[in-house]
Amino acid sequence: VQLQASGGGLVQTGGSLRLSCLASGFTLGYTAIGWFRQAPGKEREGVSSIRNRDRSTKYDESVKGRFTISRDNAKNAVYLQMNSLKPEDTAVYFCAASRSGIISSAMLNSDMYNYWGQGTLVTVSS
Repeated sequence: VQLQASGGGLVQTGGSLRLSCLASGFTLGYTAIGWFRQAPGKEREGVSSIRNRDRSTKYDESVKGRFTISRDNAKNAVYLQMNSLKPEDTAVYFCAASRSGIISSAMLNSDMYNYWGQGTLVTVSS
């Protein structure tokens, strides 16, 4: 089981980035993939998640209207399109997969996720 996150980089305020998460080895499938981030000195927080069974999505209030999560089943990939980036979006972004039944209110709860990728750094300069 492997999750590979990529697409991070340095961007100016107002810019855009698209993060990719490639999943492999999930012979029994997964129920949801989420994006989380951790800024220096801060706790990890949920950013967005997409659930498999109904394609339901969830966003943290801080990114609503700016970030969009999507998936490509053929490529076993989940993407996070990040627009109108702000310096406070600076963090290491991780993708994670859940094998649990996951209700909407728990989609951004990191405790619900079993597998984690290595993270990709997003830096937004002011």
